[in-house]
This record gives sequence, structure tokens and C-alpha cells, in this order.
Amino acid sequence: MKQLLVGLGDRSYPIGIGAGTLSQVGEQLNLLKFAKKVALVTNPLVGNHYGQIVVDALRRSGREVSVIQVPDGEAFKNHETLQLIYDTLIERGFDRYCGLVALGGGVIGDLTGYAAATFLRGIPFVQVPTSLLAQVDSSVGGKTGINHPLGKNLIGAFYQPRYVHIDVSVLESLPEREFAAGMAEVVKYGVIEDADFFKWLEENVESLLQQDPDALIHAVMMSCQIKANVVENDEKEQGLRAILNYGHTFGHAVETLAGYGVIKHGEAVAIGMLIAAEIAREKQLCAEKDVDRLRNLLLRLQLPVMPPDFTASEYLAVMQRDKKVKEGRLRMALNRGIGSADLYMIDDLDLLLPRLLVSCTAAE
Repeated sequence: MKQLLVGLGDRSYPIGIGAGTLSQVGEQLNLLKFAKKVALVTNPLVGNHYGQIVVDALRRSGREVSVIQVPDGEAFKNHETLQLIYDTLIERGFDRYCGLVALGGGVIGDLTGYAAATFLRGIPFVQVPTSLLAQVDSSVGGKTGINHPLGKNLIGAFYQPRYVHIDVSVLESLPEREFAAGMAEVVKYGVIEDADFFKWLEENVESLLQQDPDALIHAVMMSCQIKANVVENDEKEQGLRAILNYGHTFGHAVETLAGYGVIKHGEAVAIGMLIAAEIAREKQLCAEKDVDRLRNLLLRLQLPVMPPDFTASEYLAVMQRDKKVKEGRLRMALNRGIGSADLYMIDDLDLLLPRLLVSCTAAE
């Protein structure tokens, strides 16, 4: 396995990345002296595929394992599901010396992380992400939380895992749509931080879609390294880290308006990235050719680029509840060409967005 380190002082942790390594997770936790009594949080779909492999690996490493299954899907990333986790932990006698293992995609990781952050004021947890989106994004960096009916991820905490165990082989079981959704976050890293990586993605679309292990490991390694670099410099999103939300401001509005789970997170981010790029072009931060490169790459990766048919007023109302709103003003991550991004105050979005939505419709 290849390893990266997220360097956060006494909260630092390794990320292990490989292919066919799921059965090694218990050995890795022993190296970290992780808790011996653990609860594996998963959903029925992931649990049926990989639950027994991970449970066996944890037991071989000398651990007492409980399994907590929660419903599958973004619609269940809520307080009711969180309460189910709390109830089970209390009923099974978990204390501060126990730990949680998140086996699943971003919903499982966010829920488990928030449960770990808040149960008994904090117990350790590890991430074993099984979706591409979770492997390259949500499992790294310590953002945990749940959704609220009025907005995505409005309730949560920054709470770092002790370890992230990534096995790209599990991506073989993902539906094509789920895999494509994860690629949106991979593309994001190239746009905001690494022009060479973006070019590599353009040149390796077929290898990635065919899930060549070497290509996948490289894409995941690069994505995790870029995110780790940003998180190390701004753990709690006071400034720089907010560039990781590139495409998310409009994307979260898409998810909220469509209904959680109707449009997948990565699909919404793809749409949001193109809107952000169009705004950047309007503000002369990037050229038309940059927007075209982004659009073409997203389409080649089988991602949507057209916003759902909601009005500009509906989008704006949700975007004003975004966590990056500061003193009533919306901050957005915008790209400067390909390979760089920054935060900008957007005071004229009420004028820009209606025109961009009309333009998108015309392009379709």
C-alpha cells in the first residue's frame, strides 16, 4: 500500500491507498493502536458486498466488532439516522475507549464521523470509503455532519479520523453513475490546484472509465495529496480550504432543490463547477477555452453539465444559506484559468445567474 500523511500535529493521520487491500484493515489499525472494541457502521448495500471481509479482518486483529446498519442514501443523512447510531452505541455499552469504523460512501463517512465527534464528547473513528467520491473527498479532511431540510451539511463538526483505508478494487461494484459522480471531485482538484493533473485526466479518460488500477491509484493519490495540502494549511476552513468547495455553492443548491439523492452529489458538483467557471469567465478570471476544456472533460466522464429547471430566484434563495456567506455576502470559489482558484465576494449574482441559466438552456 502507498501512504500519505495528513499533517495536523497531534491530529495527524495516514491515508493508505492500494488495490485488493480491504482485508488488511485490521493489521493497519493494530499499527495505530486503535481501539479494540469497535462498531462498524455501514448500509445494507455496502454491507452485503464488503461487510464480512472487514468484520473478519477486524476480528483477526483481536477486535470485538458490532455492526450498525443504517439506511442507504443521502435522504437518510439526518438526525433520525444519527439517533439510531447513538441508541445502538449506548445499548451495546460503548465507552470513550471504543471506536467507530465507517464502511461506505460519503453519507456513511459523514454520519459516522459526526457520531464519533459527539458521542461521549468524542471517540476515535476511521474511514474505509467504498465510493470514489468518498475516497477522494469526504473521507479526508475531517468534515463530518448531517443535512437539514433547509440545506446540505448545515449541522456538523470538524473532527479528524485516525486513519483512512482506501482500496480502489471496491470501486468495481459501483454503478457507472456513482463512479462518474466521484470523478467530478477528481476533476475539481485539477481545476483548483494542478494544471498538469487536469491535463493528465484529459489524457487518461479511457483508462479511468475502464477502472485501470494504476490509473485509479494515481488519480486517488493525487486527489488526496492536494486535499491534504490544503487541509494542513487551513483545517477549519477559515480561508484557503474554502477553495475545496469549488462547484459546491451552486451544486448544493441543485441538491437541495431537487431533493437529496435525486441528483447525486458529484453530478451536482459537476454542474456547479461549470456555473462557477462561467462566472469566472464573466469576471475575466479565465478564458472561454478554459470553460470549454472543463465542459468537455466532464462530458467525456459521463457527467451532467446542465442545471435542473429551477428559477434563478430559487437557486439564489438556497445559495444565500450557504456556509460561505459572510455578513450577508456570498463568497464563491472561482477558478483562475486551469490549475488555480481563490475565494471571491460575489455581489452581483442576482444579475449574473439569470443570464447564465438562459445561456445554459440555449447551449443545450
